[in-house]
Amino acid sequence: MKKIDLTKSHDVFKAYQKTNFDSIRKKYPDAGTQYAFDILDQKITTGYHIQLACFRHLRDLQRQETGKFPYYYSTKQVHNILFFASLCPEIKSHKPVKLMPWQKFILAMLQGWRNHTNDKRFTWAIISVARHNGKTYLMAIITVYSFLIQAVKQNGQEFLISSVDAKQSRQLMKYVKRTLVELFSNGLFKDYNESVGISMKGLTSLSQHITMSSTDNEIIQVTFNSGTYDSHHFQTAIGDEFGSSTVKDQTKLNSITSGQGDVDNHQFIQISTAYDDPSVPFRQDEKRIYQAMEEDYKRDGDSYLLLDWSQDNVNETYKPDTWIKSNPLLGLKGGNVKLMDSLKDERDNSLITADVAGFQNKSLNMWLQQSKDTFINLADVEKSIVPNFDIDGRTVYVGFDYSMSSDNTSFAFVYPYVDDDGNNKWHIEQHSFIPWHAAGSIEAKEKQDGINYRELAKLGYCTITNHEQGLIDDDQIYRWLLDYVEDHNLKVIFFGYDAMGVTSFIKAMDNNTSFPLDAVRQRTSELKDPTKFLQRIFVEGSATRLDDRIMEKALLNATLKEDRIGIQVDKTKATLKIDVVDAIVDALYQGMYHFEDYGIENDKTEAVKRMTPEQVKARFDDPDAGLT
Repeated sequence: MKKIDLTKSHDVFKAYQKTNFDSIRKKYPDAGTQYAFDILDQKITTGYHIQLACFRHLRDLQRQETGKFPYYYSTKQVHNILFFASLCPEIKSHKPVKLMPWQKFILAMLQGWRNHTNDKRFTWAIISVARHNGKTYLMAIITVYSFLIQAVKQNGQEFLISSVDAKQSRQLMKYVKRTLVELFSNGLFKDYNESVGISMKGLTSLSQHITMSSTDNEIIQVTFNSGTYDSHHFQTAIGDEFGSSTVKDQTKLNSITSGQGDVDNHQFIQISTAYDDPSVPFRQDEKRIYQAMEEDYKRDGDSYLLLDWSQDNVNETYKPDTWIKSNPLLGLKGGNVKLMDSLKDERDNSLITADVAGFQNKSLNMWLQQSKDTFINLADVEKSIVPNFDIDGRTVYVGFDYSMSSDNTSFAFVYPYVDDDGNNKWHIEQHSFIPWHAAGSIEAKEKQDGINYRELAKLGYCTITNHEQGLIDDDQIYRWLLDYVEDHNLKVIFFGYDAMGVTSFIKAMDNNTSFPLDAVRQRTSELKDPTKFLQRIFVEGSATRLDDRIMEKALLNATLKEDRIGIQVDKTKATLKIDVVDAIVDALYQGMYHFEDYGIENDKTEAVKRMTPEQVKARFDDPDAGLT
């Protein structure tokens, strides 16, 4: 198969039109594949992310035909789940609802793709759609199908229903119970509960369990924030609204999937709208799978499914004809006038109350920050990512922010460079040292900050303190920096640090190195220029960075604080980390002037000041230097 890379063009339609899918179109007439063709034939309006998912499906069907792809698409499994869904009543009308094509696509992708053992291919799935689009109904169908049909000949299987708080968890469990009651009261499954041992009385209670006594299979309700998933082994796990800012504990999320490891046919499905904190695991996972789908030629993420109905940009807030991208229920035959009118009213009210971002989050399914004081917006932070950058031998401006109490200690490295088109740019990297004394343990620190520091340490973005009590170790920081500069042959022409943060580390640097140390006063009058400059280079696309979670979270956490004489970055909560941003601002105190004639890089006097005695002597002894 030919190599297709969409990371630069982002043009799914063009890639589709250049690929021959005639044989696939004839061989797979099922509802899931038909939806994919309808999207790519532009018969239905969708956003970029659903276009990607549909293109991936068709390309994987082609791969299946090669005999070298370890997965296959079972139209029989698709038929089974869609037939079952056609029997499931919607609890308000007490009647089955004819599913729309996009809903059939979800069920087809979750159930249709299989591995070589006939288990579900996608062991991990994210489904994202704007609110009021019937996602609870779909999750109830999947849960009930897994419980009644998928595990029919198995014993002791567990099925999870979970949400962010007790109220939402109860709501989803209530929906599942009422679906079962309706099924057992009429039609094909009438009185089926009696043969498998499901108590109708239990289905009308507030119990957090639904048990099938004939097999000991059980649906369990667990609340994310107060419950535990330990010691459970879920065949199917549903995480409702797991995009919430309260779902940050990666350890707890991992306990769901780790318990599924030895369970046949397992699947973990997270479903959510967008929220106002794009640093949560749900959003980070979305981004990873976007990239995997764009890099069609790679086989990364083959067991991960992402179906995301969302708008493509914020300008669509004022284009109701595009809202079907995030609200696929608007595609009902004849139109969904009630939903559209409701969305327009909500949008207009959000303009009056200055809460447009809230409307964009929930009703257009867009990940944005809601604060009007946001320092750098999500789109600008994400567009700055580059896959790699060679720092060896480069000139660098260093910023340093020293830890106070539970804060991290961070270095920022700013590398000015000129790109292939002759544009001045600033590449920014960071390295943080992570204390855990105030939190009590590194595990608690990770939970508090919502960052998996131990995993990021393996990637080189941070170092966990080696102090026995979890405090910052100045010697460890000192040794790391000297080794880093030496290993990469860096030319440090500026080292900016908080004037109030004079520590043993700074004293050691002053006594033992030739680094040009400069204390930067942390006053708005001093910080306003580098702060505005940092914001500007991200907006203009002049900043680049690696896909570093610590830096990203700091940039998104930062807000602007203003007084009569200037501005500086701040944060809204003590637990939010912006140490990296503080360090970057210190580095840019001089780094912003790098390409100016008056910048320290171009100042001959400053160049001499940065020289060691040996370098000064060599300069004077050099007959070509013009000094003798």
